[in-house]
Amino acid sequence: MRKIAILLIAGVLAFTTWHCETPVKGTVITGEVANASNLQVFLDHVVIGKASNVLAKADVDANGNFKFEFPEGIPPGIYQLRLGAKRVNLAMDGTEKVVEIKGDLATIQNYQFTVSGSDDSQSLVNIMSGLFQRQVSAEDISTFVDTVSNPEVGAFVAYRSLGASGQFLDTQKKALEKLDPGSETGQEYAKFISQVERQYQAQMADQLIQVGQPAPDITLPNPNGKEYSLSDLKGNIVLLDFWASWCGPCRRENPNVVKVYDKYKSQGFTVFSVSLDGIDSRTRSRFPNEESAEQYLANQKQRWIEAIKQDNLKWDYHVSDLRKWESAPAAQYGVRSIPRTFLIDREGNIAAVNLRGAEQIERELKKLL
Repeated sequence: MRKIAILLIAGVLAFTTWHCETPVKGTVITGEVANASNLQVFLDHVVIGKASNVLAKADVDANGNFKFEFPEGIPPGIYQLRLGAKRVNLAMDGTEKVVEIKGDLATIQNYQFTVSGSDDSQSLVNIMSGLFQRQVSAEDISTFVDTVSNPEVGAFVAYRSLGASGQFLDTQKKALEKLDPGSETGQEYAKFISQVERQYQAQMADQLIQVGQPAPDITLPNPNGKEYSLSDLKGNIVLLDFWASWCGPCRRENPNVVKVYDKYKSQGFTVFSVSLDGIDSRTRSRFPNEESAEQYLANQKQRWIEAIKQDNLKWDYHVSDLRKWESAPAAQYGVRSIPRTFLIDREGNIAAVNLRGAEQIERELKKLL
């Protein structure tokens, strides 16, 4: 009897051990999202350049909990989680068993949530959170593409963050090279990049001033009447910046220019600012006499001077003919909107055009240093 009892106990222990170690079949995705009670949640499969496909839906209970179950497992890829009007993305490599998401509906769209059980999703959440907090630069995206283990995650992040900007085609192409060219993602991403490249080439072909051309000279007075010439700065790397005190986007961009100037001024970098403040012939014709028009012009000039001080534009080269959109240099450079920039190399040739943001300016500047 004692031997039988021992055998029974051993059998129970063996069964218990086997039962506990049995792997979870398929994939389970669970969520606990505060303030999301009684909503419906959807999981969509995402392919770059195509409309998302609904993969599954579930109800969120009164405590903000939901669950998706995939008995056969979830295919590798990029997914979109939709909770009401909020959307976030997840990434799966196909080996996930239990994925847990915890957050708050109020902040989840900014990727302020935790995810466990999926390394790819964690990588995606980390980089997307940095993007929403404006802590990730274009260079960081390029590094992410180089280092992330799942190339589809790298491609998706490049696509979402860099979009259709032709200036970042090198990063997008690098992300594409890491994908399987025969996969749906690889094929659709290739189509997207090809379209961006065509648009960018058409845009550049329409520019009056082309990369590689000598920069036309500009000679104009500063607010005190002293004349400066762009050609005097040959030997330096120069950011030619068309702007105006009345231009909101210009004023918001000025801190980026100042940031780059402060960092690289000791290495032969400077800024040549051309203001489109002043008065054009149409506005001048509306005044009853020349005296009134000149008073208006004086006021516009003062606004220009005050904007230089307010935005701490500390370089010396501030010039204008005070003719607003009839500015001769603006016409010469084909400027039809501002802010508009041209990066000029040490030999006086155009190296890049229409740079925006400190990261873009710095990225192109480093190529010339």
